[in-house]
Amino acid sequence: MTGHRRVGGSDISDELRAVLAPLLARPASTAVLTDFDGTLSPIVRDPSEARPLDGSAEVMAELARSFAVVAVISGRPVSYLEEHLALPVPTDPEHRVRLVGLYGLERSWGDGRITVEPEAAAWGVVVADAVAVTVHWRGAPRSEGWVNTAVGAEAERSGLRAHPGRMSVELRPPLEVDKGSVVRGLAASCSAACYFGDDLGDLPAFETLADMGREGMSTLSIAAVDDESDPSVAAAADVVVAGPRRALAVLAWLAAAGGSAARGEGRAAGTWEGPGDSGS
Repeated sequence: MTGHRRVGGSDISDELRAVLAPLLARPASTAVLTDFDGTLSPIVRDPSEARPLDGSAEVMAELARSFAVVAVISGRPVSYLEEHLALPVPTDPEHRVRLVGLYGLERSWGDGRITVEPEAAAWGVVVADAVAVTVHWRGAPRSEGWVNTAVGAEAERSGLRAHPGRMSVELRPPLEVDKGSVVRGLAASCSAACYFGDDLGDLPAFETLADMGREGMSTLSIAAVDDESDPSVAAAADVVVAGPRRALAVLAWLAAAGGSAARGEGRAAGTWEGPGDSGS
């Protein structure tokens, strides 16, 4: 889709249902993908205290029972997502929610195993045995200038790349891996896909969906925004909703509607061979 609609209110309007309808045409061939911070979890002053909204895990699990690919794609480590989302363990492994962390550098298929992109692992010694590090200044807004200067100097020294975010900047290995490459990998075998996001790091996902839409797939980008959001996020989306609670309401509606639409329909699990992934 191109252009964007700003959708308000507490219910799912007829207009929004019409926009979401292509995702329900074939749930067994549709990917439902979402960010974590600012989308499933409200933005908080201390990032370590971020927690998903009540019901998030249940909604994601319900989506996975009907849709081909369901995933949370985050800048957080997968271990953080596993701990705080606390997804229920499905009886059928086909219905697992995928967790993708550090913008695609880590991933888990919900089976307890975490795979790290091999090229990224080689950079771990640079950032204290992690493959990415984020510096936040939300608690000290006046420090933005020197934080950016310091991070820029470290990027020049180490060869890492600096990526801006919400009152933060992140250092990552210089690899061609981001939320866009993750979305393309996850949704490659699908006929439709959507992505919910709120920040600059989500723009590659929106851009990739736009490209896949031009290639013939039914795609939908949903921005969950608030007063702090960068205007470019809403501008890049097809649909704009008011923050995480509204995003979760739309996901919950999709989960319920997808369950109804999927009855009697064969469910084909999506696959992803991400960077360095042999599919095993």
